[in-house]
Amino acid sequence: MRLHPLLVPMLLALAACSRPPPEEALRKDVEAMRTAVEARDVGELSDGIADDFIGPEGMDRKGATRLAQIVFLRNRDVGVTMGPLDIAMREGGATVKFTAALTGGSGGMLPASGQVYDVATTWRQKDDEWELVTAEWSPKL
Repeated sequence: MRLHPLLVPMLLALAACSRPPPEEALRKDVEAMRTAVEARDVGELSDGIADDFIGPEGMDRKGATRLAQIVFLRNRDVGVTMGPLDIAMREGGATVKFTAALTGGSGGMLPASGQVYDVATTWRQKDDEWELVTAEWSPKL
């Protein structure tokens, strides 16, 4: 049996449209949130946070958004350097642990402030995207 010449481009197009594996998609969403922090984009950052988010001391989604707004108001430049992601996949979700160095300042050569944190997060897969469900962080230094 011989393939019809028009079938090959259609098969290639379908292959290109396939969804990435869940872990790859999760890594992209974590990176998108990191990029949103550095861009000081509260809207984009909030889009990745689940409505039922729980953070330290019972922080909810609105509290997380307010915390980001305060950091962005205090710092013209915000930097995030993340260590390797330790991802544990499970049915419909995942945990992601990493170390993050956060810096902030007013545009000078050196940041005015900085801290390194150990971060532990849980994520839930919703349709084709991941959303941040919980986050805990503690200063490392």
